[in-house]
Amino acid sequence: MRIPPVTLALLWTLGIAFALQSWVGGSIEGQIALLPLSLWPLGEHPLGIGPDGQMVVARFYPWQLLTYAFLHADLGHLFFNALGIVQFGMAVEKAWGSRRFAIYFLACVAGAGILQLAVAALRPAVDAHPVIGASGGVYALLLAFAVTFPQARMMLLIPPIPVRARTLVIVFGAISLAYGVSGSRDGIAHVVHLGGLVIGWLLIKVWKFGPPTGPPPMQA
Repeated sequence: MRIPPVTLALLWTLGIAFALQSWVGGSIEGQIALLPLSLWPLGEHPLGIGPDGQMVVARFYPWQLLTYAFLHADLGHLFFNALGIVQFGMAVEKAWGSRRFAIYFLACVAGAGILQLAVAALRPAVDAHPVIGASGGVYALLLAFAVTFPQARMMLLIPPIPVRARTLVIVFGAISLAYGVSGSRDGIAHVVHLGGLVIGWLLIKVWKFGPPTGPPPMQA
């Protein structure tokens, strides 16, 4: 099974970034070095005194709208996002072409980050924390897969039942909306998930993408 080039590049980037996190994250200096790569709310966020005796301050930088997606909290977080990129990204990239697929994924990641920043600015008491992970892009890929292959069925892990991709989009979108609006403090950036779906839907509408003429791919 040949993995398309952009999907493969995303997987390699996720793996290298996680290896870097594991390598430098064990030290205070390493953790400080990684701070500018996470998505921080607007403004300055004093975190305490660093090893050099200076105050460590985290702040938002524009590049964080992309870099946050390639950092992950732990191996499980990385695994499920990488699995989503493989499951949905391979089929979508083959159907859309690598260039448009790359633009779509990165635009959805950045758009999801912008929505997170906007919501965090409106309710800082709830969302005053950094965000990492590719889930916004993965949700966008799920939407793209469902639009491109509306009849495709997928096997869930928990519970192990087959569902249509578009049903999965509706369920996941409803969950993200409910948790995002309620300001859930479960440690999951539901607003980012919702942002990936919203930006993905807008791009698909602008590009007027629909189902291809061929049969949908098999999903394991």
